[in-house]
Amino acid sequence: MATLRSVNVGLPQDVRWRGRTVHTGIWKAPVDGPAMVRRLNIDGDGQGDLGGHGGEMRAVFVYQLDSYRYWQEFLGRDDFTDGQFGENFTVDGLADDEVRVGDRYRIGGALFEVTQPRVTCYRVGIRMDDPRMPALLVQHHRPGFYFRVLEEGEVRAGDDIVQVADGPEALTVADIDALLYLPGHPREQIERALRIPALSPGWQGSFRAILDQPASGTGNAGLVAESPPPAWAGFRTLKVTAIVPESSTITSIRLADPGGAPLPAALPGQFLTVRLQPALVRSYSLSGEPGDPEYRISVKQEPHGRAGAYLHTHLHPGDLIDVAAPRGTFTLPPGGSGPILLISGGVGATPVLAMLHALATHGSDREVWWVQAARNGQERPFAAEAAALLARLPRAHSYVCLSRPGPDDRLGHDYDGAGHLTAELLRTLELPAGGDAYLCGPAAFLTDVTAALVETGVPAGRIHTEIFGSQPGLTPGIGATPGRAPHPPAGEPGTGPAVSFARSDLTVPWPAGTASLLDLAEACDVPVRWSCRVGVCHNCESGLLSGEVTYSTDPVDPPAAGNVLICSSHPRGDVVLDL
Repeated sequence: MATLRSVNVGLPQDVRWRGRTVHTGIWKAPVDGPAMVRRLNIDGDGQGDLGGHGGEMRAVFVYQLDSYRYWQEFLGRDDFTDGQFGENFTVDGLADDEVRVGDRYRIGGALFEVTQPRVTCYRVGIRMDDPRMPALLVQHHRPGFYFRVLEEGEVRAGDDIVQVADGPEALTVADIDALLYLPGHPREQIERALRIPALSPGWQGSFRAILDQPASGTGNAGLVAESPPPAWAGFRTLKVTAIVPESSTITSIRLADPGGAPLPAALPGQFLTVRLQPALVRSYSLSGEPGDPEYRISVKQEPHGRAGAYLHTHLHPGDLIDVAAPRGTFTLPPGGSGPILLISGGVGATPVLAMLHALATHGSDREVWWVQAARNGQERPFAAEAAALLARLPRAHSYVCLSRPGPDDRLGHDYDGAGHLTAELLRTLELPAGGDAYLCGPAAFLTDVTAALVETGVPAGRIHTEIFGSQPGLTPGIGATPGRAPHPPAGEPGTGPAVSFARSDLTVPWPAGTASLLDLAEACDVPVRWSCRVGVCHNCESGLLSGEVTYSTDPVDPPAAGNVLICSSHPRGDVVLDL
């Protein structure tokens, strides 16, 4: 019979790591005597990052003595203590390849249910003083698992672990972990996993994303939003066929194949990346009709903006520019029947206008709301074009909000309301709550409108956003630092290949001795997203717009075509990253 060998708890603490402070609860120590297990935790225990650990479905983490012995031999170490892997319960028995998700166990006075494997992150590498550990736990099928607490009660070291119910579908913790993180992802097993009621919602969502991934898709849709492979690698030359002003600040540029061949179709909502000069690379949303043989991007002239100024003053019809293939996951899926909310601020109208084109082209009978915010009528783009498209949709609604209407703007004709898109205003529109909302605009606009939509009853999971410039960073356990514009790294400039961060307006030479593209991005204060830092979680997966990389540690599961895991790669030559 399995036995509870140690109960381990520990409150979050700050530890120094690579010059930064990490707030983590991974250091645990054994409890003498009984410990009270509650629905969300054990008395005296805590988690430093509730986004990745803790909560009802991850209340108690379990690890096995057999895995201790395995790692001692594999790593050649003899310094392990109870709680070494950050576990609450050190157990004798309950191997990951035997315990099934959905199994229930009685321990002392409490009842538990197995909900998911552990999601490994870089902090287990800190605790083990071995940064490989997040990958090794997955590759060696020894992740450990979480308990949900069905009945609260006291437990203590020495308690028997009594199984009281079997999990359905007979999928073990190791099976479930491999289904998500290792290559293959067999559909039949994923479908079985989704029939396990105890499986945590996060893992269910990941498995549904894998099942929804089209056959042409690449990469792991369970870990990163699925995007179709780019239509071509790197940059190709396109010709400017027209330059058309859309407002006092926004100009559209049409691009075509120099030989006249139709360009590959883009999805509504995707963007193009253009290289105007060796160190001047920018991304702009496509605003035209998906499937058009030419592409149309719409560019705002920002004060002191180098790329916008170049496009507005130096570009002419007939000029040739380098363009990377359409990309992006902020897209309108085909089909569907629920309401659609297309909400934009300023030049953020560009990707949602492409979505409106797609809906009108297909004669959609869905309820469509076009909600557009701008400063005034002179700066509002696509007014006539949007009106014409909305007229082709039988269930279309429009609301235009100007924050500072000009003297020539007519209420009821040119716009419907003055001010900003507040929750109170959106509530008066009686927007449908059962649909999907697509938002694009400045960061503050997205934050405010997202919160307003949630207040009016739109589920947060149905709100999709696209932000200008750099995406928000993800640095679990490390507090946000004051924002600083991306900059070259400190010290002597590198002499290696050019690394361009397209969204951050930065190109720097690769410095010798830099461990990874992620390390370089962090040294430049380029916003990045990561968790494991060894090629498992895919949080760092980014678009590789041009160039090739080499991996210092092979990814556990390769990224999507045209993408790169920046945490474990470095450039083989000049590269352009969608960061």
